Amino acid sequence: MIIFSTLGPRGSNHHFVLGQYLAAHGLAHAARITLFDDFHSGARALIAGEADYLLQCAVHPAAAEITGTYRREMAVVDAFISPSQPMALVQARDGREGAGKVGVQPATQSYADLSAWPDVVHEPTVLAVQSGLEEGRYGAGIVFASFAASRAERFEVIEPIGTVCDAWIVYGRAAIDEGRAVVRKDSPVARQFRQRVGGLPERG
Repeated sequence: MIIFSTLGPRGSNHHFVLGQYLAAHGLAHAARITLFDDFHSGARALIAGEADYLLQCAVHPAAAEITGTYRREMAVVDAFISPSQPMALVQARDGREGAGKVGVQPATQSYADLSAWPDVVHEPTVLAVQSGLEEGRYGAGIVFASFAASRAERFEVIEPIGTVCDAWIVYGRAAIDEGRAVVRKDSPVARQFRQRVGGLPERG
């Protein structure tokens, strides 16, 4: 069984996208998922052989640090694009809860206009933002749309964001690039390239 790891907890966007990736490869029943609290722990586990692959969103604040810090022990072996879970900017119906504070995971901060809140507080995950809203520490936050839908009596959506398509990185212990670019020549965008230049044969 192949062991894939990523950032937890269960239900996080990383966990969600890893499930999509495994399903696309037909590996859902042949893989085990291990979740970590931070990417340094995930990288060390990969290097130690406790996992076979590690998934990280390319826009995660720790992406450059992880790629650089462990470049001698692990390598990028795949990259792909995938939409997130649907997201939304929500606020508490009781205006007294967390007044003036909006919680965000840093990578999501530009998804909505937050100028109405003087205090923008960063959390490590979207799920942590949701916990902050439930605990009354924030008056608003960028969270998964399902959070507001399941708690409509306490929270309302003030700006639907929808899904956001990001780039994702898969790390392994053995480099595969052999000093050259590794690209998927039959990808949807490769077909767009051929259509734009005209006259080149379709591949695959």
